[in-house]
Amino acid sequence: MSASDFSRRRFMGAATAAGLGAAALTACGGSDTGGGQDSSGRTVIEWWNIQTTEPSKTIWPQRAKAFEAEHPKVRIKLVTLENDAYKSKMTALTSSGKLPDIYHTWGGGVLQQQIDAGMVEDLTEPMKPWADTLVPASVKPYRFDGKTYAVPFDIGAVGFWYNKALFKKAGISEPPTTWDDYLDTIKKLKSAGITPIALAGKEKWPGMYFWSYLSMRIAGVDGMQKAADAKDFTGDDFVKAGEHLKELVALKPFQKGFLGAAYSTPNGEAATMGNGKAAMELMGQWAPVVQADAGKGIGKDLGFFPFPSVAGGKGAGTDVFGGGGGYALRKGAPKEAMDFMKFFMTAESDRILVSKANLIPVVKDAESALKDPNLTAVSDMLRKSTGFQLYLDQAYPPAVGQEINDSVAALIAGSKSPDQVARSVTQVAKSQ
Repeated sequence: MSASDFSRRRFMGAATAAGLGAAALTACGGSDTGGGQDSSGRTVIEWWNIQTTEPSKTIWPQRAKAFEAEHPKVRIKLVTLENDAYKSKMTALTSSGKLPDIYHTWGGGVLQQQIDAGMVEDLTEPMKPWADTLVPASVKPYRFDGKTYAVPFDIGAVGFWYNKALFKKAGISEPPTTWDDYLDTIKKLKSAGITPIALAGKEKWPGMYFWSYLSMRIAGVDGMQKAADAKDFTGDDFVKAGEHLKELVALKPFQKGFLGAAYSTPNGEAATMGNGKAAMELMGQWAPVVQADAGKGIGKDLGFFPFPSVAGGKGAGTDVFGGGGGYALRKGAPKEAMDFMKFFMTAESDRILVSKANLIPVVKDAESALKDPNLTAVSDMLRKSTGFQLYLDQAYPPAVGQEINDSVAALIAGSKSPDQVARSVTQVAKSQ
């Protein structure tokens, strides 16, 4: 899976597809029952994944074959689907009450719905002997009411990527650690004739990161959860988040034409950053690859720093906003399915995923396999994190995530106030 692929699939949320009936699913084979045995008497474990690009497209079958070599009475049947097709078919399967033995999940609202419907295996006890081997933040998207419902294999986080050379040119010696310092950094960059921030205003989700992080810094991770549970984002903390974002927008920190800019196109956000035409972008761990793909990349001049803390906020500067991928098991899946998950996420196996598939380690003892300095910076932030907030368009129902994207984009464009953003999000949340 390429980093740019990850960025595309992450922000699209848990989209549904109308009119996809059971007949359209039969081509995948075996999905109506899951498990079973093949003609030679081997237990068949059906594993749905979205690893459609190299190197993961090759590595995933290799991992399955390695397990089969150690467990000759088990066959791992891979069903690999493109992201949108996967979401569509999983929506239909969830509606029918039948899921694959092992299936990809981003956690959050969709997994919660499946859990509430009694369709997902509780993995708390099976994972207990090796749960401490995992990076704590990697498991949080799959924990509900103190129970764990998926095994993580991928984790990432959003932070500021910055151009060290442009910072130096503006006389900035260190990245800012507080929001006030961040605004001062913006002013110094502008005074030096440097565009402070690259932003893909057209696609909306990159702007959402600013409001989400500000909300998390001010309300705290617990406050975010309470607002989601109450379906009410009209509290002062969320209005203040919008006010801080409005302060930033008033400084005109973005590149010319940002409202019409896409993310990964030749003239978009990543290219602006990758060609050295902006000093910063707020983006996930895939950013360096997309910068180099859409632009030239800035090599050793690229640095990374966490989103700054906000004075008086309830959230810690070490709380992280991000997401990843995991594998859940259908309720009643064969025990061999869990055996495979344990095999897939041993330190030895995770080292392979880290070194060959360019993933950030979720197993603590696999961190030594991470050599990329950019990914190491993100991994270090995750390892030290004190709280973790899943991407809002995954954590919340899809309609709520979309409204956050739309309303924040309107705030950045100047057509909505901070209070209107909070009320619009709340209105959609209460309608779900």
